Amino acid sequence: MSADSRTELPLFPLNTVVFPGGRLSLRVFEQRYLDMVKQAIADDAPFGICAIREGAETGTPAVPHAVGTLVRVTDWDMPETGILHIDTRAQERFVIRDLRTEPSGLVVGTVDPVSSEPPVAVPDDVGLAVEILRHIVAEYGDAHFPAPHEFDNAVWVGYRLSEVLPLKLGTRQNLLEMNDAVTRLRILAEFLRKQTN
Repeated sequence: MSADSRTELPLFPLNTVVFPGGRLSLRVFEQRYLDMVKQAIADDAPFGICAIREGAETGTPAVPHAVGTLVRVTDWDMPETGILHIDTRAQERFVIRDLRTEPSGLVVGTVDPVSSEPPVAVPDDVGLAVEILRHIVAEYGDAHFPAPHEFDNAVWVGYRLSEVLPLKLGTRQNLLEMNDAVTRLRILAEFLRKQTN
């Protein structure tokens, strides 16, 4: 990626990983993040969600993992003063090149976009993983898994399984950082095989 594709992005370090195309609902109450989200809504601008490498979600700014995901606010509500409920939709991944912390405690990254993974066919040996995902999507519906559902695309299947399976944070982060959809899906299929044996 060239230097001219770099952008500054406000970051929201969390104990979660969000994958491109996924949905994430958040309850925002810290002032730095309330201000960030209000600005994102006003400007129709994205912000970045990164898993925490060191630190905690609240208080002193946490150190994020280097690869995160752009999200956009799709809906919001303020049921009580000082607490904002937002729904977000994840877009493409990014890699952090530089970090700074604003006086408010908001972490801002200079980031490069990570190119989207092109669609790739699901290999025959991971059919069980696809069937399990079909059942999960049928149970939870479009609210959790917005259409289109791409059960024949290893990228989409791998991202959705990475979100819903009970994986450790570090494992999810490794799956996000991978650029090989078939390898990602085979790792997830192996995890499923161990769970069902």
